[in-house]
Amino acid sequence: MFLGTIERPQHEGLEARIADSVAPTIEHMGYELVRVQVSGKERPVVQIMADRADGAPFTVEDCEAISHAVGAVLDVEDPIRGEWMLEVSSPGIDRPLTRTKDWNRYAGHVATVDLVVPIEGRRRFKGIALGADAAVARLRLPEGEDVALPRGNIRRAKLVLTDELIAATARAEAADPDGDPGGDPPPAGTPNRRRN
Repeated sequence: MFLGTIERPQHEGLEARIADSVAPTIEHMGYELVRVQVSGKERPVVQIMADRADGAPFTVEDCEAISHAVGAVLDVEDPIRGEWMLEVSSPGIDRPLTRTKDWNRYAGHVATVDLVVPIEGRRRFKGIALGADAAVARLRLPEGEDVALPRGNIRRAKLVLTDELIAATARAEAADPDGDPGGDPPPAGTPNRRRN
C-alpha cells in the first residue's frame, strides 16, 4: 500500500544505504521508517524502527511482517559482511525525533538533542520542543531562550520520558483507541547468517 510522498529520516554511511534499501518496501507495506541504527562489531545489530502510516497501534505482528520483508531485501542487498541480527520495533513513548512531523506532533514536550558540531561550545541541548521545519528544529531552553538547531547538525534527538508525556499519550489513546498509543512492543528479531 503506497501512501504518497513520505518524509524519510536522514542517515549517513551504512545506515543511509540500509535506509535507502528498506524504506520503499516498508512504505509499500503501509509503514513509515523512523530510524535505522547499526550497533556492535562482532555480530552487528541492525535496528529498524517504524510507525504505521495509518496511525493504528503498532503490534508484534507488524514487527514480524517488517522483519520478514526487510530481511529479504537485506539478503539481496548484502550491506553487512558476516553474521548480523535484525531487530524491528516501534519508536515507543520516548521516541527519537527524526522527522519534521515528529518534532511538530510532540511540540510542548521535553526533548534532548545531541549535535555533531558544537554550537557556541555546546554539543547537548535539553528543552521544550517547539517544532521544526526542513532546515531547523527549535527548542526552548530551561533559561527561557529559544534556539534553532540546524537539522543537518543533529546527531540524535529524542523525547524525554516525563509524567506529562505519559499522561498526554494516555489521553490520546483514550480519546482515539484506534490511534497510535506510542507503546513499544518487544522487538521481533530475525538472525541472518551471511556468507563471506
